[in-house]
Amino acid sequence: MFSISGVDLVTAVCRSGAIGAFPTANAQTVDELEHWLTLIEYDLAKLNGGAAPHCPNLIMRQARFADDLACLVRHKVEIVITSLGSPAPAIEPLHAIGCLVFADVASLRHAEKAIEAGADGLILLAAGAGGHTGWANPFAFVRAVRAMFDGPIVLAGGITDGVSLAAARLLGCELAYMGTCFIATRESMASEAYRQKLVDCTLDDVMLTRAFTGLNVNMLRPSIAAAGLDPSKLDEAVSEARAKQKFGSNNTEGSRRWIDIWSAGHSVSGVRSIRSAGELVEEVAREYEATLTNPVGQTL
Repeated sequence: MFSISGVDLVTAVCRSGAIGAFPTANAQTVDELEHWLTLIEYDLAKLNGGAAPHCPNLIMRQARFADDLACLVRHKVEIVITSLGSPAPAIEPLHAIGCLVFADVASLRHAEKAIEAGADGLILLAAGAGGHTGWANPFAFVRAVRAMFDGPIVLAGGITDGVSLAAARLLGCELAYMGTCFIATRESMASEAYRQKLVDCTLDDVMLTRAFTGLNVNMLRPSIAAAGLDPSKLDEAVSEARAKQKFGSNNTEGSRRWIDIWSAGHSVSGVRSIRSAGELVEEVAREYEATLTNPVGQTL
């Protein structure tokens, strides 16, 4: 979760038994990334193997890619997510340290290319994911990929609770991504206003637009309006470069994407309160087990 997940959230999630992920770009510099990884490793080592792995997300299309990759190799991380680009440049150096590489894919062609490149697992970015999102129906997407890939599949997009996690497992996924619900946790780097907005909003408040990044991204319509912009009059033909110039973090004159204009996925309807990451993981696990016991007519 860009600008949201950091050391506190990752360690809290891992201590609770779920894999904690974060974009390496959330650290402002490579030196800060080194520091973050050291802190995470130190914190989780105190549990003597009782924590889930942490998982950096390596954005392929970024100026720092090579330096961030080298940093992950030095720290001998166990799992890495690659996103926004082919995983090919990262596969060999990460495999050399025994690291598993899970590639974000948004289409069958993306999946085929990631498999050809040697990705160990695939993260299917389906319609309804927060931030940069895919377009495919998750039911069809999972079944089509499972027909050609026998490795681990992770479903991303619309995973709200333990019931939807169980549904993803039934479809043929080993794991599922949850993002939006964790933005509203106390350990995230989101502002209090952002957390509360997630509690207040539903999936009807989520808007798919290219205006802020040049790529399809799900944003909260109320945050767009609060930034003084008309959601019905956004420039949907903007290039990635122009979008970065207008709404990037270096913009000092207008609203900034991720900071002033907030992202959320369709699972925002499941965000009902601000709580700790540990409480959220515990609730999802409880719902998941309850669903396996009573899969028909489950209400929570």
